[in-house]
Order: sequence, then structure tokens, then C-alpha cells
Amino acid sequence: MSDTPTPAPSSRKWLLLPAFAFALLAAIFLLRIDQSLDSGGNLSKLPSALIGRPAPMVALPPLDGLAMPGIDPAQFKGGVTLLNVFASWCAPCREEHPELLELAKRKDIRMVGLNYKDRDENARRFLGSLGNPYQAVGVDASGRAGVEWGVYGVPETFVIAPDGTIAYKHVGPITPEIRTGKLAQAIAAAAQKK
Repeated sequence: MSDTPTPAPSSRKWLLLPAFAFALLAAIFLLRIDQSLDSGGNLSKLPSALIGRPAPMVALPPLDGLAMPGIDPAQFKGGVTLLNVFASWCAPCREEHPELLELAKRKDIRMVGLNYKDRDENARRFLGSLGNPYQAVGVDASGRAGVEWGVYGVPETFVIAPDGTIAYKHVGPITPEIRTGKLAQAIAAAAQKK
């Protein structure tokens, strides 16, 4: 027999306290995540402090080698603009690209690309191989403009109303369902703001 005393039943309860505290914190964390999910159950609907505010007044140079302008904040007035943040190194950007090409067929919106932390030659090759849906592409090599736009990551898409305010933000790749659903609704609602 061992001479080690066995703990009394009441002192064993104290041994369970750290496990109980961890379980409680995990439950609170999971509850907060669940509350941040939209009804569709995806994490792409992240809050943005920019909704309803003027689009950032950040001019960006054009993508070198493309015969199109960069981003001029004056472009955001007068019509609905979709600003899509993309990069050649972003796999979800490649996945959503067919949806951007479909959106580019619409005559009621202007498509603008914000090339995020990318190399010019890689971005040109990306657009050259997949197609260029944009009417303007601005280069944000340092990521500074991304900070102004409140970018969490790529891809992200903003709907800018004709009055120059941000009407909607989508985080993550655009799927056919998002293009014909939430995004189409956001474009229609934004068009009403003049």
C-alpha cells in the first residue's frame, strides 16, 4: 500500500475548476461567433464601419502595362461602382473571376479593380489569362489603400452608390448565388441613392 494520502472529495472539486473555466470561456467564444454569423451561416458578412460613409479618397496609380486608368475617387460619383480587391496570389480570387466577368457584362455598373500587394507582372498575367472585367485597375503595392478601405483580406467587393457612399461590402469570393442574390440586391438599392 502507498503512503500517499488520497485527496478528500471536497478538494477534488477544486481540481475541476480550471476545466470548468475553460469550458465556460469556450462556450462564450462559440456563442459570440454564432451571433456574428448571418442567417446563411457564413463568416463572409463581417461588419464594416464604412457602410453609409463616403468611399475613401485614395487615388491609386494604374497597373503598369495595361491601357486603362488607375483609381480616381472622382470615378465613384454618378453611377454604381463595384470595387473588387484582388491579387494574383489569391486562390479565391481565381475562383470568383468568372462571376466578375459576368458582372462586367452589366451596363448599369462600373467595375474597378484594386490590385492588392501584388507584383505588376503577376497581376497582368492573371488578368491576361483569366480575362479583364475591370474598366480601371489601381495598384496598392504597399497595402496602404487596403487599410483605408478596411480590407480584411482578398477578395473583397464593395458596392459604391452614385452619391459616392459605400452601400455594401462582401468579404470572400463571389459565387453565382451571391452575384444573383445579395450583390444584385445591393446594386439595385445603391442605384436608388443619387
